Amino acid sequence: MPVKNRLVDLNNHLFDQMERLLDETQSEEDLKIEIDRSKQVVNVAKQITANAKTMLDAVKITLEYGRDTANKMPSILQIEGTEKDGK
Repeated sequence: MPVKNRLVDLNNHLFDQMERLLDETQSEEDLKIEIDRSKQVVNVAKQITANAKTMLDAVKITLEYGRDTANKMPSILQIEGTEKDGK
């Protein structure tokens, strides 16, 4: 399954995982494997959403204090279109 990089794709993966958990045709052993997989998916999803929130906060700061703020942000927080060199 190819990895996609949008939050809507993450949402779809989470719903797919939930459907696998609810599949009543799987064996108890397969269910245990799916539960373990789900725990890992949830851990990664939490990190992705925390990162997205940080990026959203950076956008909010840029909008609130002006585009020039982007030039003062650490480069790791810069968003597309706000790089210091104007690219």
